[in-house]
Amino acid sequence: MASPEEPAEKEKIRSKKIFLNHLDSFQGKNIGKYLSRCVVGASLEEVEEEDNQSQTSLFEKTKEGCYEIVGTLKDKEKPKPDFAKEIITFENKDQLYEYIVECDIIIYDITEDPDQIDEAVWAISELNSDLDKIEKSKMFILISTCMTWAKSKPLDPEDPEIPFTEDDYRRRKPHPNFKEHISAEKTVIKLGKTNKTKLVTYVVCSGLAYGAEENIFHYLFKSAWHNAAQLQCFGDGKNIVPTIHIKDLAAIIQNIADARPKVRYIIAKDEAQSTLEDIVKTVSTSLGSGKIKHITKEEALLSKDIEQADFDMLLVNLRMDAVFVKESMRLNWVSEAGLIENINSIIKEYKDTRSLQPLRAVVLGPPASGKTTVAKQLCEIFKLHHILIKDVIEEELQNLKNKANRANTEDTEEDDNSAQEAQDLLDQINESKENNNGRIEDQFVIRFLKDKLKSMPCQNQGFVLDGFPKTIAQAKELFSNEEEEEDGGEGGSVNYNKQIMPEFVISLESTDDFLKQRVMNLPEAVVANTHNTEKELMRRLADYRGINTDDDTVLNYFDELEFHPEKIDVTKDTSEMMRETVERIKKIFGSPRNYGPTPEELEEMKRVEEETREKREMEEKEEKAKREAEELAERRSRQEEWSQRLSEVKREEYELLEAQSIPLRNYLMKHVMPTLTQGLIDCCKTRPEDPIDYLAEFLFQHNPQID
Repeated sequence: MASPEEPAEKEKIRSKKIFLNHLDSFQGKNIGKYLSRCVVGASLEEVEEEDNQSQTSLFEKTKEGCYEIVGTLKDKEKPKPDFAKEIITFENKDQLYEYIVECDIIIYDITEDPDQIDEAVWAISELNSDLDKIEKSKMFILISTCMTWAKSKPLDPEDPEIPFTEDDYRRRKPHPNFKEHISAEKTVIKLGKTNKTKLVTYVVCSGLAYGAEENIFHYLFKSAWHNAAQLQCFGDGKNIVPTIHIKDLAAIIQNIADARPKVRYIIAKDEAQSTLEDIVKTVSTSLGSGKIKHITKEEALLSKDIEQADFDMLLVNLRMDAVFVKESMRLNWVSEAGLIENINSIIKEYKDTRSLQPLRAVVLGPPASGKTTVAKQLCEIFKLHHILIKDVIEEELQNLKNKANRANTEDTEEDDNSAQEAQDLLDQINESKENNNGRIEDQFVIRFLKDKLKSMPCQNQGFVLDGFPKTIAQAKELFSNEEEEEDGGEGGSVNYNKQIMPEFVISLESTDDFLKQRVMNLPEAVVANTHNTEKELMRRLADYRGINTDDDTVLNYFDELEFHPEKIDVTKDTSEMMRETVERIKKIFGSPRNYGPTPEELEEMKRVEEETREKREMEEKEEKAKREAEELAERRSRQEEWSQRLSEVKREEYELLEAQSIPLRNYLMKHVMPTLTQGLIDCCKTRPEDPIDYLAEFLFQHNPQID
């Protein structure tokens, strides 16, 4: 007979099947993916061993020993996720139950779709009613929301900052819109007490989940990434929002599945006690403009980006402490200190998950080669920022003037230093311009340009640098990494700032004759007051060729750093607005790295496409009608012509017959009609029995020819 330890050891390494609803939702997808990579029982080991185990299970081992994920999809049209072993399709609940009862662990998440509450309650009720038939022990985990605590009274009215813990779960009071959630929680806890050896149940009270591609906080991240002037904060923002990273929530589920804890109600949240205002400010500062705007509930609900349930959750004011998680679970936390403390890694995770990496490029080439024409179109297509040196200088000078002007206002206490620094820099620039015939020295230009390329918009979406740097010295100074230089980095030749270094270097190649001809063909109105006059172009071309010899060109700088330039001969491009060149560069860049068109842009594109289609159909209809009218007119013309010809033929035939009949008529009148007339008269007089025979005999006897 086997010892008691043997089955336990087999149970530990045996793969277990987990049912999880809605594997295509934010939480279902991320929790399912996490658990599918966890070896059964791995969370029971030491943290160091867990790290090694998780790495092993992710990359080296097969699926043996890991949790097997099966579940349903909210959108039946979506394909099966890679991490899932099977997607359950069913026509009725009886079919669904057949799958559920075969699983070791059943997890229902009711935080994202309230319609799943009834299904979760039905599932636990069916399992409870079939306890006599169930042979293997089952575990049921309900992932619920902290909104079931939203209206709970403080533990101590005199000290409202005392946090709620798992021990207080019987005192919880739900938000009015989340009463069905708390009813489901109570049902799950109650039915788990019937027969704990066969069915054990848990309720996980989750804070607002963040991380990965983001869910409830997505409106903040998306607005910040799109460079919104201000991020919206609902209400006064002083409410405490319980939060947890989605991977930490998944790790808590893993611990419950492995350890079967005695506590049945578990709070899942991080250590942070952050206000909504602090969260919004942090996202705005780290990803956007740094500014926020408080809006009312009415204003918020007019937005298409937020729903009523999300709005309710963002306004929750709860101090909670996950005591059991901290004291009894072995978690390798992703974000224990909360969203604010880990904002940089969370932003990186957000960008990686949604493929929102900046696209950085530089377009170089001789004067009048079409750099600006190409750069503008690329920026429109890929939603990038067009960096033109002239515009950057004007913008930065204006900013410096605005800062310097603050020195003359009453608000000088806070901005005194920055205002003075701005004024000093302006003085240096003006002095430099006086000494250089009105030109600004490279050191100031590069300083302005560095600040621009490091700005949030350029770091979020990316940029196309138009015609700069022009020399190797400018390139080295612009893209140098000051931090590595201070640390004594690996040689100056390979030292560059990865944040602003272009990954695509486009060089437009052309002969001087082609460029001269192109400028000569430009209208006078376009050339006037620009650098593209014939004399000015010759000077600029001479300068460009002088600093870009075969052995010494700015392209060599990029080439040495393994950013190999793509050279494009624009003399072969005869298309309007250099479309052929733009198409070639589009293929070099690859797919856009952003959200794509906004809903408004999609609507506009759909409208334009519809108008184009209607216009095309109208033109085709008009063309068809015109063609039919022409064909009808031609048919009528041919028919009329045919009728005329037919009439003419008939007339000619009639005249011919008339002409041919005259001799015959003359003959008849002279030789036949007199005899025939006399014969008829005689026949009438005689009245023979056979008039025909009589007339024939008469004609035969009196034939003039016989006479």
